[in-house]
Amino acid sequence: MFSFHSANFLPHVFPPQLHNNISTTANIHPTPISRSISPSQPSPSPSPCLKSNATRRSILLLSTALSLPPPPPSAATTPPLDTTITDRVFLDFSVCPNYFRAQGQTQEPLCSESELMGRVVLGLYGKIVPITVSNFKAMCNGGMGYKNTLIHKVLPGQFFVAGHQGRREKGEVSPPGPMGLRLARNTETIDSKAFTLEHSRPGVVSLCLSENDDDDEIKLDPEYHNVEFLITTGPGPCPQLDGRNIVFGTVLEGMDVVRAIAAAPTYKPAERIRQLNDLAGFLGDERAQIARTFWNRPLKSIYISDCGEFQVTKPSLTPTLP
Repeated sequence: MFSFHSANFLPHVFPPQLHNNISTTANIHPTPISRSISPSQPSPSPSPCLKSNATRRSILLLSTALSLPPPPPSAATTPPLDTTITDRVFLDFSVCPNYFRAQGQTQEPLCSESELMGRVVLGLYGKIVPITVSNFKAMCNGGMGYKNTLIHKVLPGQFFVAGHQGRREKGEVSPPGPMGLRLARNTETIDSKAFTLEHSRPGVVSLCLSENDDDDEIKLDPEYHNVEFLITTGPGPCPQLDGRNIVFGTVLEGMDVVRAIAAAPTYKPAERIRQLNDLAGFLGDERAQIARTFWNRPLKSIYISDCGEFQVTKPSLTPTLP
């Protein structure tokens, strides 16, 4: 029977000179292969073919291992964000079914039948976004801040927005600056780490960037500070807001008030009006943008009747965090 170990086959499989060169260069010795040999039969020497195959395979594996990139770092090594509640603020919401008009810095608005809806307590993440939290607290504590200003947009099943800047007598926030509150320049709006937390559940509080409704002339002011904020109302998450707004807090108490605001009737234009508005906006008519500011606005005036800060003696973690 023909054998791979025959003398006639070996020269045609691989030249002996090449075996010697590879073995000398790589300096790798394959492990001998054990086989059953009778005592009378002399032990055969290792086949040059097996030796060359093992040597070439070892060289190939070694070169491949050296060329592979290092494994990526494990996600488990990334430290979690410190979602400690460092500050607590409250917002009292009221509804005015008839005429609403804000008067001054601290005076009550003109509303003969104002009804208190309830209080919402917010916990703020001061260790993640300290500048955003500091400015929000200033707007809650200051007389020219959020007090006696309207909720100007409610998207059912998603979120509501407050803090629109404009004329104080119309229930809008006075633009912060030399004539109003002095706020810090918020450099966190260009920090990628500030956009890490997600709008994963109802009750998430975030600074409006993509949903900001302030007029362009206000935004172009060198002293402009963005103070619009939103609160997700549920029932599900709002992934379309992730990476576009800065999450800086969560609702600790008063989700029933948040749901009541979300259920309020809002102005919804007919489809034909929407189409005409889109056409006017395409043609550059500025009135189209002004008209859109009334869309999704509550039919009854829902406003922040009071707001302020609770003193936190010891920061704590909330049971559930976004």
